[in-house]
Amino acid sequence: MRQRTHEGFLRHKGFRWAQIAALICLVAVAIYFFVAARLAEPPNGGSWLGYILGVVSAGLIVWLACLGIRKRVITAGHYSLKAWVSAHVYLGLSLIVLATLHTGFQFGWNVHTLAYTLMMLVIASGALGIWAYATLPQRLHGNRGETTRKQMLEALESLDKQLHDLALPLDRAGAQIVRLSLEQTELGGSFWKRLTGAYGNCATSRALRQVKALPAPADPRQAEALEKIETVLQQKADVLGLARRQMQITAFLEGWLFVHIPATFALLAALTAHIVSVFTYW
Repeated sequence: MRQRTHEGFLRHKGFRWAQIAALICLVAVAIYFFVAARLAEPPNGGSWLGYILGVVSAGLIVWLACLGIRKRVITAGHYSLKAWVSAHVYLGLSLIVLATLHTGFQFGWNVHTLAYTLMMLVIASGALGIWAYATLPQRLHGNRGETTRKQMLEALESLDKQLHDLALPLDRAGAQIVRLSLEQTELGGSFWKRLTGAYGNCATSRALRQVKALPAPADPRQAEALEKIETVLQQKADVLGLARRQMQITAFLEGWLFVHIPATFALLAALTAHIVSVFTYW
């Protein structure tokens, strides 16, 4: 029995949409420079070729913006979501060539250049999203191994219980250190904190350092308890580090949308203004 291998959206149908997008770009470049060679001035947005490239580019932008709607519809075959995403990626990249040729390499401080700049921002953020979804899921799996998020939280709860019980024979100073880890454990927080992993003032790490710095107590029960507490605090610090790295990767996967989606809506608004202004003053 032949084993089936997973085919990602980038490799869909043997890079079918990459080939289609490359062909479109080659045809556009060939026509552009063929026409340019026969004109005194190179084609621009106001020429017949510029209008054709503009209409194609605008149509592609609107179609690409419909991916969010398409994700809510389940189909298979030629119009499966994987095929749609593959086309979204490669046709989106083709806009770099098509829209640039549409401008005729003429830019200025106007709504037309604004629309072009926003388009490039959307493409750049989309490329970042491609990289994120192509690489970060593997990092997520590699980070957590076979441990689920629920198991991480259960492990932290179990370690806190052990710390509470181990702290019973300690004196006031030792118990205060353990309480620091129990009461001030920080996991999650704001989006920026999760994204940057800014937990430099981690209570568990501080408690671990303070336990190590304590002088050896004369009471053997306390000495044994402190030794075990140090081990458990180290285990808790390791689990917290694992969970925080997990949240950092997830936050990055979510975060690129904070740029890509608003920039897409801004692009559609600028594109509308661009088209209206062109036909108003045509």
